Amino acid sequence: MEKEGVFGTERNDAGRIPNQRELEKELSDYLTKKYGNRIKIISPFVIPKKDEALGDGQDRGRAEGAATHFDMLPEDLASYLDGFVVKQDQVKGVLATKVCTHFNRIKFNSERNAGEKKRSGVGMIKNNVLMIGPTGVGKTYIIKLIAQKLGVPFVKGDATKFSETGYVGGDVEDLVRDLVYEANENIDLAENGIIYIDEVDKIASSQNLIGHDISRTGVQRALLKPMEDTDVDLKVPHDPISQIQAIEHYRRTGKREKRVVNTKNILFIMSGAFGDLAEIIKRRLQKQGIGFEADVRPAEVPWEILKEVRAQDLVEFGFESEFVGRLPVVVVFDELTKEDLLEILKNPNNPIILSKRIDFRAYGIDIKFEDEALSLIAEMAAEEKTGARGLVSAMEKVLIPFEKKLPSSSIRKFIVTRDVVEQPEVQLRMLLDNPDDPERAERYERGRQNEHERIKGYLSERAESLSNRCGLDIYSERMDLIAELYLINITDIDTAIEDFSAMYDQVKLEEAALMEKLEVTLAFDESAVDEIIGEAIRTGHEPGPLTFQLAKRLEYGLRLVKDRSGIDKFTIRADAVRDMEGFINDLIKSTYRQEATAADLLK
Repeated sequence: MEKEGVFGTERNDAGRIPNQRELEKELSDYLTKKYGNRIKIISPFVIPKKDEALGDGQDRGRAEGAATHFDMLPEDLASYLDGFVVKQDQVKGVLATKVCTHFNRIKFNSERNAGEKKRSGVGMIKNNVLMIGPTGVGKTYIIKLIAQKLGVPFVKGDATKFSETGYVGGDVEDLVRDLVYEANENIDLAENGIIYIDEVDKIASSQNLIGHDISRTGVQRALLKPMEDTDVDLKVPHDPISQIQAIEHYRRTGKREKRVVNTKNILFIMSGAFGDLAEIIKRRLQKQGIGFEADVRPAEVPWEILKEVRAQDLVEFGFESEFVGRLPVVVVFDELTKEDLLEILKNPNNPIILSKRIDFRAYGIDIKFEDEALSLIAEMAAEEKTGARGLVSAMEKVLIPFEKKLPSSSIRKFIVTRDVVEQPEVQLRMLLDNPDDPERAERYERGRQNEHERIKGYLSERAESLSNRCGLDIYSERMDLIAELYLINITDIDTAIEDFSAMYDQVKLEEAALMEKLEVTLAFDESAVDEIIGEAIRTGHEPGPLTFQLAKRLEYGLRLVKDRSGIDKFTIRADAVRDMEGFINDLIKSTYRQEATAADLLK
């Protein structure tokens, strides 16, 4: 049985899920009826929900083409990472290049193999990566950013928690199963994910170990096949849920279900500090007559030496040659200096400041930082020798007393100054005793303005790449609006730009609806769109309803002008948005003057 619905014909078979083409056609037909040909559907690949519209057995959880829409270029990904990660230019360049090459190669092979005759993938070398660097330099952070940007499932594991299959401890293949979970049971998506294993230097074999090594060499050997190409069974004896699912499937169908994940396209990224590796490299370089004569102490690893690492050094360190061979890409991170730590704090995308702003905003308190305060916090962190992690502990040490006391007070604006960092307890008492101190209020406003200008400077430096990324021009006025969205919503720059783009789209949708209703050609120019978005930010309203209200005020005047003069094309600018009544009055007066002039000419 069929009936006419909002999006066309509906069928009364509730169990059937429409495919992508059907959905696109129905949506396109509906929007064409409502808006004419001004709206075009450009939809990404539609992934069915778990267990919907998919068959049993090996095909369950798969969605065709999940990895074939990748189109990011290395320079684009490197540019994205530049906005979040301080220093590490070589690392960002290498990772962006090899990760993009990995996924673009998957796409190329998928398209190439789409024909009847599939080509062999034998001999393909996967770009698995080994990252070497001290703690707190952003190894985990940079991989999370990459996975988030690419939209691929991501799993992190600690190498020390796994053992060789058959011994007590986690199975390395559990990481692959976790990847399926992160992909919402979409096996095809999981087969194109990223597995990140930290503390990998801890599974290097010990030179003094007697007996069978179940936590070091054994783990390396257990990783060999998943790192290259193998099938991992999703149903294992130690997973009761998978066993229950298998029993239920057998009860319903009378058939055994085999679900496996192939690891051929899963990218493995390993990382570790590798402190003792420097001494091995130093010995090799000295034998070759190369410098680095100074003593290498584990407490102060010269990271420049680690940049000379070779495969033979990793084997001597305690890795199996086969394991090293499956990590063809090796990158070494730079150690962070005090200046680098300060740059991290001043970066609008840094999660440390954003987290503290959210912590205080949860109590209705807006917190700002003076540059001198940030410099002192960076200095405190540098003394801890733990990289960016030291920034977190230094920040907490300073702000915890304020985070405890201020929510119980009437204070809603808080500026962190040099004095606050140096004497937090003293400054807290002074703040509570004199919460309305005009000097502190003035410094808060200066801090807010400085932060606003810093964000604008950040946007200005990257305006071209950001404009290309979001598809909108980013000029000075828009930088002000994006900065305000950043400060109000407490988010990173990319999200603030996405918020602005969403508001822009709201205005344009209302513009299209207004044209249809008034039967005129109407356009809000860019300055008018910015003015509407600015008003939305100031008032806390959505720009769509604000545009609708403008439309209501425009309706009578534009109809009158059209009926009397025949003009049916109008452009709305920022001054018209600011003074809509004046705009309409001027438009009507202009129409009457034209009529009067025409009448005089006819006499």
